[in-house]
Formats: sequence, structure tokens, C-alpha cells
Amino acid sequence: MSQTAHPQLIEGLQVIDLKLMKDHRGSVMHMLKESMNLGVVKEVYFSTVVPGVTKGWKRHQKMTQRFAVPVGEIQFAFDDDRVGSKTKGVTQTINLSQSNYKLLIVPPGIWYKFSCISQVEALIVNASDLEHDPLESQTKEL
Repeated sequence: MSQTAHPQLIEGLQVIDLKLMKDHRGSVMHMLKESMNLGVVKEVYFSTVVPGVTKGWKRHQKMTQRFAVPVGEIQFAFDDDRVGSKTKGVTQTINLSQSNYKLLIVPPGIWYKFSCISQVEALIVNASDLEHDPLESQTKEL
């Protein structure tokens, strides 16, 4: 698996190419393997987003999230306001879909939101290093 160069990538964000095998019968889409050395996974969940809807802003204090989008297309937006970050003040968007199938790793402390920009309901898979704890994250109005 290789990390994809992305212009002005916010410090700590990672975008990793994922393997997608597709033929006339359907697809097999890898997301995580032990050989990727990305640490422990404590929770996996799926989130759907209907076309035109945005969820966010949110940031986690301790949790690292690993997102993939196997169905539909999602535009993620990020805002780095972390004290001491080399990219403090940088905002960025990254689109993920089956045709741009990647693993997006979001470290703690970065604000993010996501929107479904496809014509169909999108599916996000998150494999996080902590179980969900509502006291561990913060939200703010869009």
C-alpha cells in the first residue's frame, strides 16, 4: 500500500491507496490488513449519508479514525486549528469514492465534516482505534 501525495496535506492526515478488484460479477475492496501496520482497531462502524447532506463539524481528542467510502462519493473537509501544528490554519478537502478508493486516516485534534456529493446514498466505513465515547469528541455548528 502506498501513500498518495496530496497537495497541502494537513499534518497527520494520511491518504493510502487501497486495492479494489472488480469484474463483471462485482467487486472485492480491501480496507485494512495487519501488514499495513496501522495500529489497533477497537471499533468498526458504517455511516450512510444521503445526497446533499453534510455531517459535522466534529473532532476527536484521542481517537484516530480510518475512513473508506465503498459506495457513493463523499467530500471530506478538514480544518487544522491545532496549537503547534505545522499546518495550523490550513483547510482542505478530499473526495473518496469507489472510483477513488483510498484509506483516509484522521488523527486526533483535526476538525472535519463530510458531505454526500453523489446522486446515491453514500456509505462510509470507519475503523477507529478507540470505541466511541461521546465525551471524547467535540462538535460545532456548520
